[in-house]
This record gives sequence, structure tokens and C-alpha cells, in this order.
Amino acid sequence: MPRRSPSAEMLTDLVLTLFRVNNATLVWGDRLVRPFGLTSARWQIMGAIAYADRPQPVAWLARDLGANRQNVQRIVNELAQEGLLRFENNPHHKRAQLVLLTTAGRRAYDDAIQAWDPAADDLATGLSLDDLATAVRVLGVLRSRLAASNAGEDEADA
Repeated sequence: MPRRSPSAEMLTDLVLTLFRVNNATLVWGDRLVRPFGLTSARWQIMGAIAYADRPQPVAWLARDLGANRQNVQRIVNELAQEGLLRFENNPHHKRAQLVLLTTAGRRAYDDAIQAWDPAADDLATGLSLDDLATAVRVLGVLRSRLAASNAGEDEADA
């Protein structure tokens, strides 16, 4: 096997660590939000809705999350059936309805955030704000590069 460059070695270690952190985060998040009738996936989608500047259709939510549209649609439909989300007509597109939190959905989301804040502080113990900012910056650059690369693939497949 050919020798990897130092940057390829380090990036491999980073990606493997990201996979492990992602899996551990999902388990931890599921446990954190279970009392509110949520899972990490549901909470993530509700967060995308809560933080959006304006109501968005499922396809936009999926794009913003970097997630599969069909998976987001399935979860949105489940949350709507449970009364945590509702749909609203989209004046710009007849079939792509806008997704909004209901009052019950906002309450469940806010309750989860109340649990998140102290848990996040505990998780960040020993990490400086500079360390966290560096991690956010590096992961943001990698996400942008991967998204650009994936967009190029999507266009080539069309």
C-alpha cells in the first residue's frame, strides 16, 4: 500500500473520529431528549425549523441539514401526525408545503433546549472557547468542500 501524505493520515484520523463522535452524539442526544418524546433526528429537524429565518419546505430543510430529503420527509410526516409540526400552503410552490412548529412542538423543542444547555456546558468542560471555535471553523471548511464536491457529482450524474 502506498504511503499516505501526513495531511491524508491526519484527515483519515479526523474522519474516523467524526464517525465515532457522530454515533456517540446520537446516542447521547436520544437519551437527552427522550423525556420530551423526541429523538436526536426529530430534534435536529425541529431545530432547523426553529432557527430558520422563515418557514421552509422539506427539501430546503434537508438541504440545510445536509440530509436525505426522503428521510426528512418521513420524520416531518411523523411529527405532523403527532401534532408537533403543521403544514402551511407555500405561495411559491403548490406541492412543496411549508413546515412550521405547532405550539406543542415549540414547547417540546424548548424543553429539549432547556436540557441541552447544562448538558452542553458539562460536555464542553475543559475545552476553551478558542478550541471550540477552531473545531467549528475546521468542520465548516470541510463541510463546504464536501458539499461543493457532492454538488459537482450530482450535476455529473444528471
